[in-house]
Amino acid sequence: FPSREQPIFSTKAHVFQIDPNTKKNWVPTSKHAVTVSYFYDSTRNVYRIISLDGSKAIINSTISPNMTFTKTSQKFGQWADSRANTVYGLGFSSEHHLTKFAEKFQEFKEAARLAKEKSQEKMELTSTPSQESAGGDIQSPLTPESINGTDDERATPEVTQNSEPRAEPTQNALPFTHRYPFSSQILIN
Repeated sequence: FPSREQPIFSTKAHVFQIDPNTKKNWVPTSKHAVTVSYFYDSTRNVYRIISLDGSKAIINSTISPNMTFTKTSQKFGQWADSRANTVYGLGFSSEHHLTKFAEKFQEFKEAARLAKEKSQEKMELTSTPSQESAGGDIQSPLTPESINGTDDERATPEVTQNSEPRAEPTQNALPFTHRYPFSSQILIN
């Protein structure tokens, strides 16, 4: 497991998983109480519940804002992990341990929700300028007219002049050759 992750909270519990066939019975995945820890992965900004039995990960569950930890008895709690397509169950030695674990679940679930919102905001922030510029690209063939309305009234007669004695007034034609290839380029995009 990545060493960059540090456990934020650890407890001991018996780990169970729901029987994938019946979806009713609990199958013990640890023979004895094992350490169950909350980890924070700073690079991906996610919270995880990880439990190892020896070197085997019996829980590797990323906490998402829509997960719920449910106390089903005084010493037993469970949560569904849709990504792992399973339900995890934890049997604690005391009600106090279960309560503490449930509190932490709530706390990190909230943190996961905030992290998700922040990353969405960040995505929106980074995506809006590109959307605007995309919109700008589409409109830019219009921008000379729409921005330089006054310019346009002056520009139109020039264009007609140019089109008649075409070969002659190269100076007049120049500003347009600069302007138009540019906007037609954008049109292609």
